[in-house]
Amino acid sequence: MIVIMGATGTVGRNVATTLLERGERIRVIGRSAERLQPFVALGAEAAVGNATEVAFLTEAFTQASSVFAMIPTKRDAENIRSYQNAFGEAIARALQNASVSHVVHLSSHGANQSEGTGPVKGLHDQEQRLNAIQGLNVLHLRPTYFMENFFASLPLIREHNVMAGAIQDEVPFAVIATQDIAPIAADALQKRNFVGTQIRELLGQRDITMKEVTTVFADELGLPDLSYRTVPAEEFKTALIDNGFSENGAREMLELSEAINEHRFAVEQPRTAINTTPTSIEDFAKTFATVYHG
Repeated sequence: MIVIMGATGTVGRNVATTLLERGERIRVIGRSAERLQPFVALGAEAAVGNATEVAFLTEAFTQASSVFAMIPTKRDAENIRSYQNAFGEAIARALQNASVSHVVHLSSHGANQSEGTGPVKGLHDQEQRLNAIQGLNVLHLRPTYFMENFFASLPLIREHNVMAGAIQDEVPFAVIATQDIAPIAADALQKRNFVGTQIRELLGQRDITMKEVTTVFADELGLPDLSYRTVPAEEFKTALIDNGFSENGAREMLELSEAINEHRFAVEQPRTAINTTPTSIEDFAKTFATVYHG
């Protein structure tokens, strides 16, 4: 039995679906039985409850051959890092209680740093927490910046024909399509071929700039005048708060943008065939266009 946290989210859903397609027995964790029902219809077992509760998680992890563990995003948390650490502590205690042997942990590029990376700091903390569990074999997957984050620009494109953010337009950084994470996570969960603590960075197809992203999207959307604007820090923070982020959550996202601008969102491993994933920004632009028109 493989247990999947975050099955109703983007990454967890793809991991669960991939394993079901491969004929694996899986247990999916979530708060809503209704949202887990599509997996149940395909043969999954559902564990419905609050994943911040150690007793519930312990039961959900019991008899698991491997677990896909992750801390879900909560952009309106009063303190993002405190929220992540409370959630992460519950996961760690439940893994210990259930004597789980293998965990694939969804971490992030930049989690090698304890400060200066916005919401990634909490994933750094969780890596350290899981590494300290005696007898646990853990693979930390560190995907880079999600291409799906660009969906946040859809309202601006529709209303003003512009993309905007705090990332400078000509700073190159790595981006990944979340669909490329699932097969790698699924393989590790099935094979359990990692011992001790291991790290695998996933760097997408290539590094890009926001200027390049905008050009690719403009071509795919048929909007030749689409432009990108780097906005001042306070303007960016205010926009995030207006869109549901807490004050602290907005500051954390601003810090992440600053880390990208200052090349602190750093790659530990050189780009290779192993950490390079297939979906290009041109491929993703087709998905982006479908959502834009849809």
